Amino acid sequence: MSQMIASLSLDLDNKWSYLKTHGDRGWEEFPSYLDAVVPRFLELLGKLGLRITVFVVGQDAALAKNRAALSSIATAGHEIANHSFHHEPWLHLYSPDDIENEISSAEEAIGDATGVVPSGFRGPGYSLSPAVVQCLIRRGYRYDASTLPTVIGPLARAYYFLHARLNTSQKHQRQRLFGNWRDGLRPLQPFWWETENSRGPLAGQRLLEIPVTTLPLFRVPIHFSYLLFLRQKSTAAAWAYWRLAMGICQAFRVEPSLLLHPLDVIGGDEEADLGFFPGMKLPTAVKTAFVSQLLADFAQRFRVVTVGEHAERLSVRSKLRVCQLNSAVRRVPVEEVKRLSIVPDAAFSVEARSQ
Repeated sequence: MSQMIASLSLDLDNKWSYLKTHGDRGWEEFPSYLDAVVPRFLELLGKLGLRITVFVVGQDAALAKNRAALSSIATAGHEIANHSFHHEPWLHLYSPDDIENEISSAEEAIGDATGVVPSGFRGPGYSLSPAVVQCLIRRGYRYDASTLPTVIGPLARAYYFLHARLNTSQKHQRQRLFGNWRDGLRPLQPFWWETENSRGPLAGQRLLEIPVTTLPLFRVPIHFSYLLFLRQKSTAAAWAYWRLAMGICQAFRVEPSLLLHPLDVIGGDEEADLGFFPGMKLPTAVKTAFVSQLLADFAQRFRVVTVGEHAERLSVRSKLRVCQLNSAVRRVPVEEVKRLSIVPDAAFSVEARSQ
């Protein structure tokens, strides 16, 4: 059996973005830990000989204080991708014009900071809508990596709300944070989003979707933040879960696309302000060592590539599923539209066919 490929990415969410989503004050000053996190990841990945995709937030790229750290990622040979400009997990509520501005502004800032114009996208908090997909197609993106096909999104959101200081309006904005139960029905394997067969320049065009892999059959997350949460409870349980997940992926020939976050190498001893995140009771040294061990095992099991390389290999395969963008309009009361400054948008269809 030939060695399967797998992709690895890092959502470079900064401290201010976590504080903002959590409803904490002080995020407007854009506090950053990139000067500490980026060299830490580059050293870790360099020792393991791994090249990954880093999804960069446009607002960080627009700030001069972050440019040295961000440019060092591209210099080290990692893929640079777009993670939106403002990192708001309610991106799916944006109007088409606002989505266009959000993605294009991030492109420009990221290109200026790193010298690389991104061709891959991931929505903040796995936020995605047909308008986002259409914008990405129009702008010539090669892939999207925003879907997380899991059934536990509402549970993760409830846990988050329990520890957040949010008013009713803010909770409404975040009502799809981490997704809903139906997201667990989305394809686990990569697939094509296809615009409906109607008139217009985008009719029939496609965008490759590379989901963040969840555990086959059970549809629960397996990326590193969840493993660190288990590690906080039991080292043996975390390793058992990891080995089970990797074994099932190999048995079912699922080429996983796994996800890192900055807090995977930052402990509560270093960032007390972010103690509301799961796994933050672990110190930095323990987290970093554990993630390093997991990545080493990952690289033994699979040939690890960037998400862009993963997309390139997938795009020539003939048996990927095709999922249609549904033209059915989601009804939203006019008063709510005005209050949230959103427009009704199309809904995703879960119907799929083979290409």
